Formats: sequence, C-alpha cells, structure tokens
Amino acid sequence: MATRKVILTIAPTGGMADKTVSPSLPTQPEEIADDIVECWQRGASVAAIHARRPDDQATCDPAVYGRINELVRQRCDIIINNSTGGGISGDMITTLPDGRQEISFAERIKGTEAGAEMCTFDPHVQNMHNDRIELLLDTSWSRCIRLAETMRERAIKPEWEIMSLSDLNWVNELISLGYDEPPHYINIVLGTNKLMSGATAYSPRNLQRFVEDLPPSSQFCVSAVGAAQLPASVHGVLLGGHARVGLEDNIFYRKGELATNPQLVDRFVRILHELDMEPATPAEAREMIGLPQLAARPAAAARAG
Repeated sequence: MATRKVILTIAPTGGMADKTVSPSLPTQPEEIADDIVECWQRGASVAAIHARRPDDQATCDPAVYGRINELVRQRCDIIINNSTGGGISGDMITTLPDGRQEISFAERIKGTEAGAEMCTFDPHVQNMHNDRIELLLDTSWSRCIRLAETMRERAIKPEWEIMSLSDLNWVNELISLGYDEPPHYINIVLGTNKLMSGATAYSPRNLQRFVEDLPPSSQFCVSAVGAAQLPASVHGVLLGGHARVGLEDNIFYRKGELATNPQLVDRFVRILHELDMEPATPAEAREMIGLPQLAARPAAAARAG
C-alpha cells in the first residue's frame, strides 16, 4: 500500500503579529526567504507568503512580493502562494468617507502582480476587531469577480480561504462560473472567531461539517490559530486533508514557549511519520493541486526526508 502524501504549508509571517510578540517572526524579504527555504528542506511544499515594508508594517507591494518570490525561487522549488489578504497595518489601511477603516482592496489585489503560482482568495465580508482596531474586510461579490478574473488572466490558482460555511456558497458560485478548474484547493480557516465576525471556532464537529460540504473534486487544507493549530491540523489530516503550520497562525510551540517556523514544521513532519504518512514534495503537491510543474528545478540544498 502506497504511503499517503500530505501537503504541508508553511505560513511564516502573516499580516498581524510583529517582532514585539515574537522575535523569530521573519518580516523582511531575506528573513522570510531564509525561513521558507529551511522549512522546505524540512518538509514543507507550499509557502503562504505575506509581505512587510522595511518598517515591518504590512504591504501587498508587488515589488516586495517579487523580491521575496525571487529569493525563494533561486533556492528551492516550493509552491509560492502570495496573500491578497494583506494585513492590519501599513499600506493596507484606508479610511472610508464615513470614518470607518478598511483593509484596502486596491492594495490587496496587488498581491497577484508578483508572479505567484497561487494566491489566497477570501470570499467574505467581515468586521475585524481587537482592543486597538476595528477594520472592515470587504470582498463583496463584485470584488470577488474582479479578483477571480485577475487571477484567471494571470494564470494564478486560487487558494479559497473559507472561515464559515456561508463562504462556500460564493466559492461554489465562482467555480460554477469557470473561475477555477478542479482540483479545487480549499483552505479551511478556523479559530479567528474572536477577531473576525462570522468566523468559526475549531471543534471536531465544526471541521467535520466543513469537510462534508466541500465542493466536489476538492483538496482541502486546515489552518487554525493559536492553541487550535496543532489539534485542528492533525484532525484535518485524519479526515483526508492537508495541513498548515507557521508563526502566522501560532507563535507558540507550547504554552509559554515561543516557536520558530522550522520547529513547527519539524513537529508536524514527525507526526506524519508516526501516522505512516509522508510530506509531499513540491512536485507531488503541484500534481495534487493541479498546478503546472516548474520547467526546471532550481539549484538548492537537498531537501530532508
């Protein structure tokens, strides 16, 4: 019986945390690329990349994304997935006429301009809040169409990021309109409910419901934040899916102990081995996701495992 291969995504940075909460968080292109390459060597096959300005604030500047992508591709063949979610600081914040603040869609869509193989696609409208900020994340239907058309024109595979079962309605509608070919890659994001309206907490029952309602011909990944990251990711693998780890989602290795991105990859690879599974190579992941293979593999250090 063939060993099951699992796509392991590393999300090294995100658009929220900064070095004040985790000194190991990579924020500059060289730091991000170094972490991604080390995580690739240890078993990651997809890099979910957010960009930061020189002052560590969030950006979707294609020049910054392009530099990160170039540094990564020079050294390894990991799948490059750039965010169109942006972040909660820096270039991403715009003020609406009524005084409310929004994560700028005009900036978000720039994440498609740097030559990534995949880009995140968030088909929802949410209010985000914490003790310091209140922000609107507005991917209205017309914006969904614009983002989908942009990705199709640039031959970018969408990574559908869903945070509620209602998000699947728009994903199914966009798929029916021809904006994605199977296999569809769905990232189930759980645990952001304390920050984002309409989002879903992780529980075994909640995750099961998502999996049962996925579109036909889907591959799915589970991303969960904070303490839910590890149990939700393992649960997702047991349900037949794939997993995401990284400091974007959880800055701790265990309670009170800060993590690094390579540590989180190492732990999950050990868990896969204990379950008689193996991390997929980027080439295997491209085949499972439906991405073209790279014309030539970059020269790089040998990948472990």
